[in-house]
Amino acid sequence: MKNKLPKGLYAITAENFSNGKDNITVVKEMLDGGAKIIQYREKFKNKLEKFKQCEIIRNLTLDYDCFFIVNDDIDIALSVNSDGVHIGQDDLPIKKVRKIVGSDMVIGLSTHSTIQAQKAVENGADYIGVGPIFHTFTKENGVQPVGLNYLDYCVKNIKIPKIVIGGIKFSNLEEILKHHPENICMVSEITSSNSISETVKKAREVIDES
Repeated sequence: MKNKLPKGLYAITAENFSNGKDNITVVKEMLDGGAKIIQYREKFKNKLEKFKQCEIIRNLTLDYDCFFIVNDDIDIALSVNSDGVHIGQDDLPIKKVRKIVGSDMVIGLSTHSTIQAQKAVENGADYIGVGPIFHTFTKENGVQPVGLNYLDYCVKNIKIPKIVIGGIKFSNLEEILKHHPENICMVSEITSSNSISETVKKAREVIDES
């Protein structure tokens, strides 16, 4: 049976924005801070390196009862039995991914326009990424910011969970929360902090109180 994506903070790894810490260390600190959703996103390692990290992280997330999502690598997601896989607009179509991963795994899709959001729902996505809301440096060759109007459209019209992403910091977190998305994604604000666990705790408190 498919697990339900928890609401709240959606944490993502970013080893190149983690002050020299590897993804496993970062995930351990995220978990100590109470993270309930972690996505493994890694663009600069080969397949075997990513698999080895995901294997360890999968076991850690099970120990902490944390929802684990693998970005892009469907084969790795299957091999470590992750809870979900997240894909982009240039990856395999959702319906093809569903045939590969089966009915139990959650599938998320990044969206940047109203048409993409509508198609995601039609094609069976379990949640969508909405963004980037603001300018971000954590993704090379990223799309231009979509702004808060797109978020408002999705909140009003898209019935599956929305995960807001892109340049979200504590300085604009409360502004984002006023638009009532189910999940908030913070990347470098967490991974580059001096104390990842404390930053996760703080972000969770702000989000949960809203």
